[in-house]
Amino acid sequence: MRGSLAELQAVVAVAAQGGFRSAARELGISSSALSQQIATLETRMGVRLFNRSTRSVVLSAAGEQFVAEIVPALAAIRNAVEHVDEHRAEPTGTLRINSSIGAIRMVLAPVVLEYMRLHPQMAVEIVTEGALVDINAQGFDAGIRIREAVPPDMIVVPISGSVRPAIVGSPEYFRHFGKPKMPADLQSHQCIRARMASGAIYGWEFERRGESFTMDVPGKLTLDESDLMLRAAREGAGLAYLNEWQVADDVASGRLEQVLAEWTPPYPGLCLYYPGRRNIPAKLRSFIDLIKAVRWD
Repeated sequence: MRGSLAELQAVVAVAAQGGFRSAARELGISSSALSQQIATLETRMGVRLFNRSTRSVVLSAAGEQFVAEIVPALAAIRNAVEHVDEHRAEPTGTLRINSSIGAIRMVLAPVVLEYMRLHPQMAVEIVTEGALVDINAQGFDAGIRIREAVPPDMIVVPISGSVRPAIVGSPEYFRHFGKPKMPADLQSHQCIRARMASGAIYGWEFERRGESFTMDVPGKLTLDESDLMLRAAREGAGLAYLNEWQVADDVASGRLEQVLAEWTPPYPGLCLYYPGRRNIPAKLRSFIDLIKAVRWD
């Protein structure tokens, strides 16, 4: 049977994404071009792989069997290409990374931009999202997250040491409301609450002398992006719970002041992670080498 690798990859992408639009975005082609690839393959095979409606695109019974059998084959092809790629003196192609927005801010200048400077033939595509995704199924080479968020079956490369949270507010805010001396004092303060990708409100974590607990802090403002929280704290909207490295410049300049530092525990820092496999492609291996060479203190 004649059939291009692109058509097979198209089928897997649509099955994984559950729709043509998101799959087309992942593959970097138009929705119409993707639809045409699928239709051409279905016509040639004489079988419908997807059941389409105005609301959904789902695999047919034949499509489920087809995808189950071609996914290992595509993985074998990818591994063969990566094995040959090991012999390259200079990495080429596109390195795809999935990350949280906060994590990529930390590594963009020292790692990503430096990597592109050192390897001008490489392109880098970074997708940021709050929710954890299956980087292998979604076609990413690697992910960057805090260590505790990484799935247990991944190979981990540490990027930074422990990260410590910081509770900060503006001098103007503290002039009006005073500074909390204990976590319990936060019940009488305006806190900028954080909504996580899951939809849940993040509970502020505290620890001191073996005592640890999580607090659902009060506040009228809820945001889902750390830069917005930082900006709101600068404007005196309330107290924000962020990472020390995010607020270091503001604290040093006096735009923000830190409180309850003795109550905010450190947690494992950032790491790069990728699926365990025998051969690491040259593009990823070079990225890992650069991460290990960077000083993070």
